[in-house]
Amino acid sequence: MSLPETEILNALVAKIFRISSITLGDTKRGFVVSYRGHLLGDDSATAYDQLASNIASYSLTPLFQEEKDEQIIFLVHEAPPPELPKVSKNILFFLATLVSVLFTGAVFESTLPESTELLVMLKDALFHIWRGFPFAASLLSILLAHEFGHYLMGRYHKTKVTLPFFLPLPYPFSILGTLGAFIQMKERPKNKRVLFDIGIAGPLAGLVVAIPVLLYGLSLSELSPLTGTGMLEGNSILYLFTKYAVFGKFLPEPTSYNGVAPFFYWIRYLFTSTPAPIGALDVQVHNIAWAGWAGLLVTSLNLIPMGTLDGGHIIYSRFGKKAKKLVPFIFAALVALGFVWQGWWLWALMLNFLGRRHAETLDEITELDPKRRKMAFFALIVFILVFIPVPLVVYG
Repeated sequence: MSLPETEILNALVAKIFRISSITLGDTKRGFVVSYRGHLLGDDSATAYDQLASNIASYSLTPLFQEEKDEQIIFLVHEAPPPELPKVSKNILFFLATLVSVLFTGAVFESTLPESTELLVMLKDALFHIWRGFPFAASLLSILLAHEFGHYLMGRYHKTKVTLPFFLPLPYPFSILGTLGAFIQMKERPKNKRVLFDIGIAGPLAGLVVAIPVLLYGLSLSELSPLTGTGMLEGNSILYLFTKYAVFGKFLPEPTSYNGVAPFFYWIRYLFTSTPAPIGALDVQVHNIAWAGWAGLLVTSLNLIPMGTLDGGHIIYSRFGKKAKKLVPFIFAALVALGFVWQGWWLWALMLNFLGRRHAETLDEITELDPKRRKMAFFALIVFILVFIPVPLVVYG
């Protein structure tokens, strides 16, 4: 970059930034020029927009960062427009997932005796796959709402994101017929406010659909004692009270509290699923209720405050790089929970390798406004309400 152009850039930066030092960069350093100092005003978001607009004709992008008590502005070459995958891939994966979830739902609707061989049951489900429609429509509507919450919020903030990718995995490899869905941000969000909006939009949109689906499904369900052996869905605080709202009972209702105060009994059962609820009265969930419960589970897993999960976006938006200090505690909590449900050890392993990086923004200086800070606290409350410490409970 020529000297006159550098002088122009210096002048443009000086309009919004009190410059204490200037460093010329190069290809190896990854920036054109950097400035240390402090912003002239308190409105860093407006300052960023002003500078980005002023240097756009030079094909440069500003990066706002903080280092101890000093603020830094890097001017970097504008990244090439990200390439979005062909929509045909998204459609293909969705159709495969639709078939997978339909098939899984058809298995659950089977009228064959429980002693029927697995291959016979799977063949029956394949020939009667239409039976899985209520389950598939319920579950996929929740997942679609969740992912399009992210997608539409990304489009609103002019951040390039992909359409949802759905992942099929039919029964018996998955009890839901899918591994869920995800979108990808193909470029860095402008600031933490944008990252927060994209992160929180998915869980909230998913819950708006999941809760009515769950309530309707529970209204179609019946109560009966748990006898023999089997597996049932775990409780979250929200799920426990949703069942109470429909049936007027905390379920599974034990035959006796054995002298333990009910409050402490339910705290223990929520986190350990003990004592085994043999003989307890519980809801035999309708497949639509099963889909609604799965929506709560998906929301809780995504809200784990770590890495590039939705909860990771939210916690990073709120606390910035300080959020990394929470990683060891979250990892330790997952390991501890693994002693009551071993699936958490797999999650701890995955997040140990994949969940330590947070999605950084172009403007790392701008913090959340008061309204979004309240929403971040609300997201924490939602996470506590929907988190299922023991997702699957074995009894008998």
